[in-house]
Amino acid sequence: MGATPRLLLVPFLTELEWAIRAELEEWAEVATFDMPGVGAEPPVEQLTRRAIVDHALAEVDRRGWDSFIVVCDGSALPTAVYVAHARREAVEAMAIGHARLVNRLHGDRPTLNNEVAAAFRRLADTDYPQFVRHGLTQMTQGSFGDELAERMLERIPIEVGRDGYQMNLYDDEPFGHLIRELDAPLLFAKHERCLISTDDGFEDALAAFPEARSVIVEQAPSVSRDFARALREFCEEVAALRAEAAPR
Repeated sequence: MGATPRLLLVPFLTELEWAIRAELEEWAEVATFDMPGVGAEPPVEQLTRRAIVDHALAEVDRRGWDSFIVVCDGSALPTAVYVAHARREAVEAMAIGHARLVNRLHGDRPTLNNEVAAAFRRLADTDYPQFVRHGLTQMTQGSFGDELAERMLERIPIEVGRDGYQMNLYDDEPFGHLIRELDAPLLFAKHERCLISTDDGFEDALAAFPEARSVIVEQAPSVSRDFARALREFCEEVAALRAEAAPR
């Protein structure tokens, strides 16, 4: 593969979401992190998108990375796009699970299922522990198992989880134009039969970026070995493209 790839795994709330991390670390240098107020990370006065992006960029700076590949899944997607856009001169490529270009719950060709989102929001508001233990498991069709759910519940304060879920899901600012401005190779992953992400959202992303590589997996990409294998192949392609473009 040449130089070891550097992968920034952007989580929604906690590094625990990336169950395939160990598998990726067999061939790549991997960085991921907890969001502010999660685990040992100090809280911020207000959990805004800007605060989360700054937190992610601080992880990149701490490692001294001048080039890397951004990888994200599901609700982490908007944050990851803003992180990549902020360092677009350093971003070699981007891999996106549950790929879409906007969080749209209503109107023509919604990218998220509004009924499912509303039901899980009610559960998160009224019984957050059950939302983590059972809601996430249902929403990801078993991709998040009981053990992972319990570890997440121990690490993520209730108020941070609620605020993060609402902020990510109900932020309907389109981000497709930011992906385009990256001008970098893309891998789009679809979670087959996902309860909350729609086929329309994935199809529209592919239509907007027909040059993107694509993969369909049976589990949420952050826990899918099939996604891990596709990501490795994608990184090998990116490395080959960079080698071809390098001056001789």
